[in-house]
Amino acid sequence: MNAPLYTTEILRLAASLPAPRQLDRVDGTSEQRSPTCGSTLRLQVQLDDQGRVQALSQEVHACAFGQASASLLAANAAGRSPEQVAEALTDLESWLSERRNDPGNWPGLDALAPARSRRSRHGAILLPFRALAAAMTNVRG
Repeated sequence: MNAPLYTTEILRLAASLPAPRQLDRVDGTSEQRSPTCGSTLRLQVQLDDQGRVQALSQEVHACAFGQASASLLAANAAGRSPEQVAEALTDLESWLSERRNDPGNWPGLDALAPARSRRSRHGAILLPFRALAAAMTNVRG
């Protein structure tokens, strides 16, 4: 028998996704769409004086995997530099495509393991990380 695609942990993470909120200041924004599944994500980021994530807000329209990924991003983004976010994105891409055996150093991503064999879900999972990386690159100056 195959393991379930949507585990209790994935559904819990998806349900715990924070609602979009007003940031004190918006330093960067990004709107991303996954061509694979049509999931969309709008992200705003507030950075500290060292260019690290201070706060973020996401508006997510995605499957449970995309919502779970966005939840993990939100829970662990504070204090991350653009380089750390880029590294997390690269590690996650490599793990999903089975070029590495673990998802990297971002906490909790191993909960998304059931989607590794479902390429149609990869775009939704990568979406939050792509959006944050883009928003940190597109900082208003």
